[in-house]
Amino acid sequence: MLAIPFSTAYAQARRSADGASEAGQDSPPPEGSPEVTLPEVVVRLPKSTKLFHEEASALDKSRDEFLLPKLGADSSSLAREAIQSLPQGDDAPLDSVLLQLPGVSNDSTMSSVSFHVRNEYGNVQYRINGVQLPDGLSGFANYLDTGIIGGVRLLDGALPAQYGLRTAGVVDITTRSEYSPRGLASLYLGTEGTLSPGLEYGGQAGPTQYFLAGHYLRSDEGLENAMPTVHPLHDSTEQGRAFGYQSTLLGASTRITSLAGLSLSRFQIPDYSGEAPLGNYGSSTFPSSRLNENQEEQYAFAVVALQTAGEHHDTQLSLSSRYATVHFLPDPYGDLVFNDVASDVSRQSLLLGSQLDWAYHAAECSTVRAGYGVTSEGTRVDNRATVLPTESNGSVLATPVTLDDLRARTGWMVGGYVEDEVRMTNHLALNVGLRYDWVHQFVTASQLSPRAVLLYQPFPGTTLHGGYSRYFTPPLQAEATPANLALFRNTTLQPAVSADSPVGPERSHYFDVGAGTQPLAGLQFAANVYYKRTSDMIDDGQFGEAVVLSQLNYAASYSRGAELSADFERGPVHFYANVSLNTTRAIRVATNQYLFDPEEYAYLQTHDHVTDDAQTVTGSAGAYYSMQGALLSADCIYGSGLPSGFANTGHVPGHAVLNTAIGKEFHFWGIGRPLALRLSLTNVLDATYLIRSGTGIGQQAPQYGARRGLFLTVSQSL
Repeated sequence: MLAIPFSTAYAQARRSADGASEAGQDSPPPEGSPEVTLPEVVVRLPKSTKLFHEEASALDKSRDEFLLPKLGADSSSLAREAIQSLPQGDDAPLDSVLLQLPGVSNDSTMSSVSFHVRNEYGNVQYRINGVQLPDGLSGFANYLDTGIIGGVRLLDGALPAQYGLRTAGVVDITTRSEYSPRGLASLYLGTEGTLSPGLEYGGQAGPTQYFLAGHYLRSDEGLENAMPTVHPLHDSTEQGRAFGYQSTLLGASTRITSLAGLSLSRFQIPDYSGEAPLGNYGSSTFPSSRLNENQEEQYAFAVVALQTAGEHHDTQLSLSSRYATVHFLPDPYGDLVFNDVASDVSRQSLLLGSQLDWAYHAAECSTVRAGYGVTSEGTRVDNRATVLPTESNGSVLATPVTLDDLRARTGWMVGGYVEDEVRMTNHLALNVGLRYDWVHQFVTASQLSPRAVLLYQPFPGTTLHGGYSRYFTPPLQAEATPANLALFRNTTLQPAVSADSPVGPERSHYFDVGAGTQPLAGLQFAANVYYKRTSDMIDDGQFGEAVVLSQLNYAASYSRGAELSADFERGPVHFYANVSLNTTRAIRVATNQYLFDPEEYAYLQTHDHVTDDAQTVTGSAGAYYSMQGALLSADCIYGSGLPSGFANTGHVPGHAVLNTAIGKEFHFWGIGRPLALRLSLTNVLDATYLIRSGTGIGQQAPQYGARRGLFLTVSQSL
């Protein structure tokens, strides 16, 4: 608000009314008049929307420059315009958007981790406006809509000390900011009965910005086809998502922000024909195409953050909460026919957290940062398994019994860091930091982790960087819950390997060097190489018939790789291309050994193997032309194939998937708000390709990529 003293306003009014001189002097009062002293009154005039915009933008810039260090980390990003220009635009799932960035590879949605950064099992953290979102439970659904994103950046490599725990990559999302009230009503429909209406609205009311979004999706291809056919069998899904955001300025240098999201989803588990019953229970002619397994998921989160920006100090304090459930519903009869086990698995988690980031930048050459993060998570994992008893000679009795393995736990994760970013010269900068993390779950552990990154700019437009980071990654509590093996003794769920050491944290040394250059305006190149050495490497997989993940540790592993990327933008034309090479291998199962069969377990103890998510070559490329409301767009992803076979000694064939779209805006109604139409074609060449064969470590069923799809998006700006 602008403040003007009332005495000044009164004098100005008198000058206007009494015809004051050009010099602006008031007429003197008559002689002998008593002197009157008026109290000072403040008249407050409302700020303009533009001024609120400038103050909010200044806080955004302060947060980005001082609170969220990126020095030396490998960074790639997509602005909102680039996201909207992808063939499916805002209707593309977030993981599909991230596949356009260097080092990000595709995986099956059935694996619950549908993309990997540098071939790591998951281990990705999400941040919205600088606030780290609580970990989720591994499920199939995306709980964030692409439409809420104003921009997204992926940080990986040797990260500064601020970024802890989930360190394969940091998906840093900036929400959309609307200053004029506007919205969008959309409808996305097409192949496999896909129907997805959505509504978005945002704007500004005084010092408060707000944005609301809601989407519904139904489709007959919710996961992946288990067969190489055009149409999947038993693969329908229904999903609903809602998101809300508000940011209120409490002054020119303070604001409070709140975020909330909700996702409710139901999936059918795809069937495939021709599987033979085991013959221990039920009909020997029951068709596997009639199985009726399902999974239900809920995810809700809320975050409140207070940000301040001073002349030398910046802070952001946040409080967060998250509730999530994943419930696998078996086909009790059919699962006993084909698996001798029907597991009703439920995982529930309530998490509360707090995060503080602080930056001090009194000198232009130095920024000191410090902060903490603490979370408390209560989990409840229930495996209600219907099994068949076994006799001492191994014969199976066709008399089902139900056993309940219920585990509840409250765990803690606490971390803190301090770091100093020093600009030693105009061309040389160093970031050094120290981080401490402590975890108390089913195991208790801690680590002190040094970090150091050096950045050199030999001339404008070119940077070189090199860094080292020590990482500490705890397991996901719900996925690392121990099983009560004794409960299932003398049943068809008794494991052949009896060892069940608890899952512990992963510890690693990470080295990364890279370079980026901009030889011409609009043209950029980047290259990175990295090496990671790990003890107690965390991996996960589906080891039972229930489609839920379980984690484990390999005693030792290494990962090495290289990335190249190019990007060109000139006017309405944009091209990009990325290629990544990676080798990741591990040896010796150190925890949750009972998940493996004896032969494979014995082999892995003495042979290193390709890890479950390691793809040797990954690539992506795309181009779009956007001008005056018209769009031509295409992108392509390539993968050389994920591991398959006994102990991951093979791999599925490579694949390339091409997508394209054409779009146009029309002004039909004379209201200045366009109607946009977009026609997108996915898997243009109708390639039939395997994502997972169902034969590798932690795999149970094959997953094929979606065949050719045709989709129409109709959206009306409001």
